[in-house]
Formats: sequence, C-alpha cells, structure tokens
Amino acid sequence: MDLYPGYRNYLARGRLKELAAELLERLEDCTICPHHCHVNRQKGELGFCRAGWEVEIAGYGPHFGEEPPLVGWGGSGTIFFSHCNLGCVFCQNFAISRGKEGEKVSLEELARIMLALQERGCHNINLVTPSHYVPQIVAALALAAEEGLHLPLVFNCGGYEEKATLERIDGLIDIYMPDFKYTDAEVGRRFSRVPDYPQVAKEALKEMHRQVGDLEIDHKGLARRGLIIRHLVLPEGLAGTEEVMDFIAREISPYSYINLMDQYYPAGEARRYGALARRLTAKEYKEALQAARRASPHFRLAL
Repeated sequence: MDLYPGYRNYLARGRLKELAAELLERLEDCTICPHHCHVNRQKGELGFCRAGWEVEIAGYGPHFGEEPPLVGWGGSGTIFFSHCNLGCVFCQNFAISRGKEGEKVSLEELARIMLALQERGCHNINLVTPSHYVPQIVAALALAAEEGLHLPLVFNCGGYEEKATLERIDGLIDIYMPDFKYTDAEVGRRFSRVPDYPQVAKEALKEMHRQVGDLEIDHKGLARRGLIIRHLVLPEGLAGTEEVMDFIAREISPYSYINLMDQYYPAGEARRYGALARRLTAKEYKEALQAARRASPHFRLAL
C-alpha cells in the first residue's frame, strides 16, 4: 500500500538514502539543472547558479501569502533557498536569488528546520527555489523522514527544470508549483538569461503533471497532491499569457489549478528594461483573465 506523502514510500523501501547518495554524486559533474555547467560542486566550483556544495538559505517559517490550499490555518512551511538557476532581471527576491542574503546550513540543520516547521503546525514543507539544491534537499529529507517528518512536500520553482532530475525524484514530490514565465525564447533570454526557457519549461510541466496529476484538495481545503501553475502577467504582453494558457489547456490539463498573478512591479534591475519599468495596468490583467477563460472554462484560477 502506498504511503502519503510520497517520500514515506521511499523511506519504507529503504530507498531514500540511496537516492540521496546517487544525486549527491551528480554534483561532482553538475547536470542537476538545464544549464549542465559540469562544475565540481563537491569541491566548491560554481556554475550559473553560484551555489556550491553547502546549502544556503535566506530564512524559513510559516507563510500565509501562498495559495489558499497550501496556507490553510497553519501556514505553508516555507524554506527560502539562496541563489537561483535563472537570472530574472525583475526578480522580486533579487537579493536572495543573487546569493546576497543567506546563511549556510548543514544537511542535519536543514532536516531540523523541516521538523521544526512541522512542529509549528504548518501544513506542508514548501521548498522555494530548490532546483539547484535537489541532491542536498533529498539528503536532508532522508534524515527528517527518519525522525518522523510526514508533511507533503512542495517543489516551488521557476519552471526551468532538468527533466532527467525530475524523473529521478518521481514519487518524492507531492505538489509541484512551477512558474511558467514566457512562451518566447528571446524574451526568456533577455529577461531571465537562459536561451531556451519555453522549451525546457514545457517539458518540465509535462513531466510534473505526469507524476502528480491535477491538484487534489482534501475535505479540509488543503492541497494533498498535484500541480499548481503560477504565471506572472507582464506589461505589454511580454509573458505571452494567451499562449501560456492555450498550452496548459491543450497539453497539460483543462482542469489545471492556475495562479494568474497580477502583482508585477519593477523590482531588481527591471527599470533598465523599457516596458518592465512600470506596473501592470488593470486592462492588461483583465485581458489575461479573459485569455485564461477562453483557453478553458474549467481552469481553477487562484486570483
């Protein structure tokens, strides 16, 4: 009988520590994310993300600003990881993603943080920007699970994920929560400093949905398993919102749970980039909503 959350199955079968060891080995020639930097992070070499062997976090605690099925009444137990495998010029956590904020924690300390969030009554462990630390997170998870961690695991990411890495952690993650930022590769190159964002994100979302399916919410209103897709609407249609919604309806699921976000503001270096120097207008967001409803009347929109 399968256990819930998914990583408890790995633990029961004696596979969690084994998987962690396999993933940690990949840091010797790092291909954890789509950049395939091939640096030896075990020896402290740095690639695009600028994250080395040791995990850095910028903070942790119950978060009440996430999607309602994650927040409930006890909050989402967020852990904010420093660094990022994207270089978004408008990042709203610019200091964290650039590694300017954060402190190093051991795997044992990371495990204790997970357990502390559970003790505080959080409903899940929400890994914010985890992509570049997947091996270390799995290693810490193995320690925490042995000590009784039983909360669902949320993979809260930018959507630029290595499919092979996702396949290796199949069954480990309960809730995937990726961004789907753009449908134009040139926009992704200019604003997030990656050459192939749409192609990579589309494949990643397909794999995530294959693993966990549409979002399942229990009788208490809490997310149990599934996919939550976030899309930040940008000024002047730069995010390609209509194409994003059409792709989700056609190739992911017409019943997807989508957070269509209107909170864009010119953070980070955004004021240097023309249209990104201003906030979204009410008209632009209304058009985004209309695009979502045209794509599928069955979308569950978290507004």
